[in-house]
Amino acid sequence: MQLNEMNFADALPIEGYGPGFFRVGGKVYNNAILVMPTGVVEWQGYDDSESLLAKADEIDVLFIGTGAEIAHIPAHLRTALEAAEIGVETMASPSACRTYNVLLSEGRRVAAALLCV
Repeated sequence: MQLNEMNFADALPIEGYGPGFFRVGGKVYNNAILVMPTGVVEWQGYDDSESLLAKADEIDVLFIGTGAEIAHIPAHLRTALEAAEIGVETMASPSACRTYNVLLSEGRRVAAALLCV
């Protein structure tokens, strides 16, 4: 098996997560967050579509981490994101963190909106 080291250049990968927290860029966040290659902001959850839509020009794909288990996101949120031409992938938050990091290392225009596990 061949292992390749991930290179993130100036982007911010998700370094860790656990019950009630995420660690990004050496800083711990104890709330839901929106992670982008350029920074992290608090995210207020499914009712906070404005902060996601504000980044539409910067991303192609948004991973929504639904917590410890995969769950459906509200239809109004998915509709708003798709209308803004943002690709939406819903998965459990641990999977969203890993997938975000892989695509980030490839230089893709991705973001992750994550609920705590």
